[in-house]
Amino acid sequence: MSIVTAADVEAAGGRLLLRPGQRLTPLARDRAKELGVEIVEAGTAAPAAPTGSPTPPHAAPVPPAKDISASASPPGATAAASESARPFAPLVSGAMYRRNGLGPQGRAIGRDDANGGAPRPRAGVVGAGHVGAMAALRLAESNLFDHVAIVDVVPGLAAGLALDMWHGAGLYGFSTPLSGSDELSALRGCDYIIITAGKPRQPGMTRTDLTAGNAAIMKSVCEGIRQHAPDATLVVVSNPLEEMTHLAAQYTGFAQSRVLGMAGVLDSARFCSLVGLTGKARPQDVRALALGSHGPEMVIPLSQAFVGSKHIESVLDASTLSAIVERTRESGGEVVKLLKKGSAYFSPAESAAAMVRIMASGSNEVIAACVRPQGAYGLTDARVGLPVRLDRRGLKEVVQLPLRPDELQALREAAARIAQRIDELAQLPSTPGVAAPAASAA
Repeated sequence: MSIVTAADVEAAGGRLLLRPGQRLTPLARDRAKELGVEIVEAGTAAPAAPTGSPTPPHAAPVPPAKDISASASPPGATAAASESARPFAPLVSGAMYRRNGLGPQGRAIGRDDANGGAPRPRAGVVGAGHVGAMAALRLAESNLFDHVAIVDVVPGLAAGLALDMWHGAGLYGFSTPLSGSDELSALRGCDYIIITAGKPRQPGMTRTDLTAGNAAIMKSVCEGIRQHAPDATLVVVSNPLEEMTHLAAQYTGFAQSRVLGMAGVLDSARFCSLVGLTGKARPQDVRALALGSHGPEMVIPLSQAFVGSKHIESVLDASTLSAIVERTRESGGEVVKLLKKGSAYFSPAESAAAMVRIMASGSNEVIAACVRPQGAYGLTDARVGLPVRLDRRGLKEVVQLPLRPDELQALREAAARIAQRIDELAQLPSTPGVAAPAASAA
């Protein structure tokens, strides 16, 4: 018996023929519905899955019908998304929200057809805690990368996790090799690196409490990255987010456009998920951006929030929206309190991986990320969550949205408070860097 995965469905074309002994996974069946792929069992004319579902807006065009027993490799697909009538789009396909659901760019290892046939990029993750391990798996599942390297200070931890993930490659439906090491030299040649290394939050601990200890870890990590992967683009997850993003740029000396903080994607997703709890919309139907800080100064401009094509304020009343915004600000702490030990990792890992996938795939989506504003929205300093577009090398542009005066003022106040905290970094005691990154569950 052989297993037919979601990747096989994506590569099959408009009609997929199941041979005797081939078994279609439930996730592959769901993907067939999304793409409108007809599933036909050999010797019958009846489809094994309902057909006729409209192609989702981010899915690749369906190629001509194909028998999956054919040996030809599928060509690279392109994902197109119209941005007309809305300021930004949700992240890739709804299939991405399922564990085995590859996005429309999911393909086998080899050349990157969407990038002129160039070799596929390499990705690395520093810190093999819950966030780092899950982020590495999500990157491998996308099949966008030639290789995913995991690094952690604990001997054998990263290597063991990488091997465990690879053991499930056939079940998940990916073919991206993974490796693990306790040496930062394993990041050599990486184009994208997610940094999750650091001490996790504990109940009663603020992100600011983490600053001194995680600053020392960040220094060690960045010195290694500068030596072994000097051309990499960084996505920082370690907390406190804005301060660690600033230090990552300082310690590496990389261009500001190549050092990004992951917070806005996560906080935006949290807001959308909480709107989904009202029963008025599914989370994937909500579009919103969380700007400002990854904490108390978070700004969610409701003027730029939509449910489908409707402004969110026409769907939910002001008191409900205010409560959702406040709960979004406290969502990380809420998870920490419930877990009692450790912190959130499923959604942070997916958020970091999504940023890297967006860069690697050349998407033009508008997301929120922690960057240097460089004059946008009247801001000249600090690190602050802003609407951005990314390209294959990092920050492409800061997107100017028509914020209301009170929203713009709140964003400027958030930036000022973040700038003050960054200035206070100079007062931290000098802490020698450790030899290698610490494990993280940021």
